[in-house]
Formats: sequence, structure tokens, C-alpha cells
Amino acid sequence: MYINTVKKPTLLAPLVLMMGLLLNTHTVTAEPAEVATPEKLLSITNNAQQQEQQHNQQRLQQFEHTEASLRADFTNLSQQIAQLEQQTAALAETFQLNEERLADKEKALHLATGSLGELFGVVRLSAKELLLEQTVSVASIGAEANIAMVDNIVAAKTLPSKPQLYGLWQAFQQQIQVSGQQQVMNVAVTKRSGETVEQQVLRMGAISLANEAGFLSWDASRSSAMAYGVQPELKPNGTLVADNALLELDVTRGNLLDQLAQAPTLSQRLDNGGIVGRVILGLMVIGLLIGLVQGLHLFTMKRRVNQQLKCVDKPCDKNPLGRILSIYQADNTPNTEAFELRVLEAVMDEQQSLERGLSLVKLFAALAPMLGLLGTVTGMIETFQTITQFGNADPRVMAGGISMALITTVLGLIAAMPLLLVSNVLNTQVESIRNIIEKQGVGLVAERAEQSQLQRQLNEAA
Repeated sequence: MYINTVKKPTLLAPLVLMMGLLLNTHTVTAEPAEVATPEKLLSITNNAQQQEQQHNQQRLQQFEHTEASLRADFTNLSQQIAQLEQQTAALAETFQLNEERLADKEKALHLATGSLGELFGVVRLSAKELLLEQTVSVASIGAEANIAMVDNIVAAKTLPSKPQLYGLWQAFQQQIQVSGQQQVMNVAVTKRSGETVEQQVLRMGAISLANEAGFLSWDASRSSAMAYGVQPELKPNGTLVADNALLELDVTRGNLLDQLAQAPTLSQRLDNGGIVGRVILGLMVIGLLIGLVQGLHLFTMKRRVNQQLKCVDKPCDKNPLGRILSIYQADNTPNTEAFELRVLEAVMDEQQSLERGLSLVKLFAALAPMLGLLGTVTGMIETFQTITQFGNADPRVMAGGISMALITTVLGLIAAMPLLLVSNVLNTQVESIRNIIEKQGVGLVAERAEQSQLQRQLNEAA
């Protein structure tokens, strides 16, 4: 693209003329002696016009050179774009071909490794089961190499090799053989004090370990054993077991022995009851002692009353009925009403003597469950306060605290049931003796009334 910047002389002449006039004015002002002539002005104008034409010619050459450079750059860029488009097309075609080849290869690989993939899955599953068995079983003692090999098979991301398959088979075979044998061996045993010593122990198949202290708990992570806190009655002594020997084996591999150790004893349960539990036990003991003493007293009185019924004519002061009969023989007043009141008073005194201590036993029987409930409520409050302070929401901790809190309720019910039974038995004995006394007393009053009426009739007849 060409740009014409050459100006016409007719437009440039006035400008040159004005410049000349300005120069002339300046010359006149500075040097008044010099005068500008028309020829000089024309020369100046021609010179200015030539300079301007040269300047425009230079600018035109620069524009042409810039245009040529830009056209060359445009051509180079067009060529580069064409080359890149060709390369892109070639790469796209290559990518498509590679995709097709990869799909064919994957299909061929899937067909070739179909059965091997299933074998790999079975091998890994079997290896995981064996590794889990080895981590908890005592049969893995001394088989560290097999454990490492099986662990490599489980962690592998590729198909197992032939040596690994043979090693897995040998590990299974060794596990089966050891599970059916008993063997004396040396292992590290950790004592209760924390000291670890090398001792001779008996391995009974894949079930358990034992030494002179009894059954041992095996920790595969530490490669050491520790004796259980609670041992069964029939325990081994660390030597080979005879064929006809009787043992108590934990086929759950220590779970039952752990639960046996965690099960609290009777004294521990009573200690968990705290002060409230001790108070309940004290009330039960006192109530049972009162019931025992009163029961022996009532049993003796009942036997003496039955003996007194056989010989009414010979009253004895050692039983309630004998004392009532003594009142009848000692009182000869003809007033029947007065005699009836004296007999009623004697019966009430005997009843009070027979019921001595029964109200206290009833009170203890009613108070024990209330104290048990009080202990449970206070124990629950302490449990939830502990959870609030330490933020422990473990169900085992909560269950343990609630179990300790419920001990007082159990103790209260245990104390209330025998006390209620003793109270009912004693009330039955008292009721039986009182019925006998009341019947005999009513009979004596009736007999005295008949005697008084007969005496009045005799007196009237006389």
C-alpha cells in the first residue's frame, strides 16, 4: 500500500512566503541594513520545496520498506501455519492408529490373562485369609519367613510368580501340620512386672500356649506371650499332655479367658456398690438376725402353746396361753365384763410381745430397694459428670459406669426379698399363736359368763 505525501506547489507557496516575511521581519528588526528581495524570497521558497520533496521521498521509501517486511513476515507465518496444520493432521492420524492398536492389544491381553486374573484373585484371597490366621494364631511362631512371603503376595499388584505359589502352598501345609501337633519350644514371656524372659512353653496346635503358670496369651506384634490373669481349674503345666489327660481348652483362642479375667468377683461387685451398698447389706444382715431370733422365739412359743393345749388344767407361765389360763384361775370375780377386759388386756400384751421386731423387719424390707435406687441415681450422675468432664463417649466406659451404678439396685432387691419372706413367715406364726390365744380367751370368758349366770340362778332360787 502506497501513501502519497507530496504536496502541490500552489499550497506550499503561501506558507513559504509567510515564512520568508517572518524571516524578513526578523532580519529587519535585528539588522535593519539588510533588505529581502523577491529573487531571494523565490530562492528560499525553492530551497524549502526541494527539502520537503526530499523528506517525502525518504518517508515513501521507509513505508515501502516496511510494507515489504510485513509482506515477508506474513508469507513466513502462512507457511508455518500450513506446516503446523499438516503436522496436526499427521499426529491426529497417528493418535487414531495408536488408539486402535491399544484397543486391540487390551482385548488380546484380556483374552490371554482371563484365567490368570481369576487365579490371581483366588491366590490373593487365600493369602489374606492365611495372613489373618497367622497374625492371631500361635501356629505362626517360628514361621516368620512364611509370614513375610504371604504379606508380599497380598501387597503385590501383579500376578504371583511360580515360587510364590509354591511358597503359599507350603505355608498352608505347615499351618495344617502345626495345628495338629503339640510342641515344646522357647519363646519370650512377659511377666506381670514387665520383665521379658525366654521360657520353655508348650504349643498345643493352633489353639493356645501354656507354661507352668497356665495358659498364655500370644502377641504376634511383639512376638511375646503373657499369662492370663485368671486361669481355669484344669490347666496344663507346660509339658506334653498325655492322651488321657483332662484339660479346659479355650477354643476361641483366648476370648473366653479374656472375658473370664474381666468378669468381676463377688467381692469386687460388692465394692462397686460403695457406701450405699454396704448400708443395704447391713440392713439385710440386721433384719435377718432379728428375723432369726424372733423366729426361734415364735417356734418355741408355738411348741409350748401346743403342749399347753394338751393340759389346760395346769397352766405354765412360760407360754402365752399358760399366762391367760393363770389369769382365769387367779381371778374369781363374778363380774364377767371385768374378767373379759382383763383377758383382752392380757391378749394384747402377748400379741405385742409376739410381734416384737416384725415392724423393723418390714421397715428394712421397704427401705432396701429405695436405698438401691438412690445408689443407682447417684452412680448415674457421677458417670455422666465424668463423661462431661473428659468427653469420653465410649460405649464400653458408659456401660461399665452404668453397670456399677445398678449394683446398688440389685443389692436392694436381694436384701428386700428375704426380708419380705421372713416378715411374712413371722406374721403367719404370730397370727397362728394369736388365734389360739384369742379362741381360748373367748372360751374362758364364755365359761366365766356361764358360771356367773348359774350362780345368779342359784342365788335367786335360794
